[in-house]
Amino acid sequence: MDVSERKSMGQLIVGIAGLKLTTEEKQVLAHPLIAGVILFARNFQDKAQLHDLTTEIHAVRQTFPLLVYVDQEGGRVQRFREGFTALPALGDIASDEEALLYASIMASELKAVGVDHSFAPIVDLDRGSQVIGKRAFAADPQTVIARAKSYIKGMVTAGMAPIIKHFPGHGTVQADTHVAIAEDPRPLDEILDSDLVPFRYFIEAGVFGLMAAHVIYPKVDALPASISERWQKDILRERFQFQGKVFSDDLGMKAIAVWGTPLELVKRVFAAGTDFALLCNDWSAVCDVVKGLESNR
Repeated sequence: MDVSERKSMGQLIVGIAGLKLTTEEKQVLAHPLIAGVILFARNFQDKAQLHDLTTEIHAVRQTFPLLVYVDQEGGRVQRFREGFTALPALGDIASDEEALLYASIMASELKAVGVDHSFAPIVDLDRGSQVIGKRAFAADPQTVIARAKSYIKGMVTAGMAPIIKHFPGHGTVQADTHVAIAEDPRPLDEILDSDLVPFRYFIEAGVFGLMAAHVIYPKVDALPASISERWQKDILRERFQFQGKVFSDDLGMKAIAVWGTPLELVKRVFAAGTDFALLCNDWSAVCDVVKGLESNR
């Protein structure tokens, strides 16, 4: 089962500490506000351990089981390595045929060990960003579309729905949102003619999901896109008619953490129109958010 098949679920995707679930993690993950778990290298030892962990996560709830997510892009962003194919960075993929091949390998290997989704592919443009770079297919929008189209075909053939990122485009923004506030000073028309070209193509093609960037585009809105109703409701939903699911990037990143506490940020991303909020690296924040949201139900 993947998230596209479910009619009711939580809205929080959270990180866990280690190679297996603790008693407290099981208790919190059973809460109906939790939708899934995102895994990192800290959660991986080998394929057998990973399969045991995903089985344990899926078994936490019988009704609407938790889903398991990861960033298995290739290149420097590949969380699981030992026993898995060494995937190239998207920017090192030389053809559409290679894109299809590596995507099908990535998705098949993950599905075999119980991982439901990789946040992929990136459809940002490689235009100078410190954090994107070769994580993107290319600098040219049409090349990105061609490669990503094949990559998505490979994922879907292996039974995995794509979640493109980072809307509305992170590749031209210099700063790394993990560690710094990031701004893109360009007007909307310029972004529409460049970074947004691949996103609009895949939105019109009916892509299942996308991840919103923590980047500020001040000539469009003073708020980061991930908490911006202007970006998510006015542009993404109304102007582009996006019908899929919106995921936040990690709400622990520096670029967004300055805008509120974890609970305040979760409320803000949901108010903006986000479907799922990610809390990746702070278990105490997960507990606080669950308690805070529960008190408001």
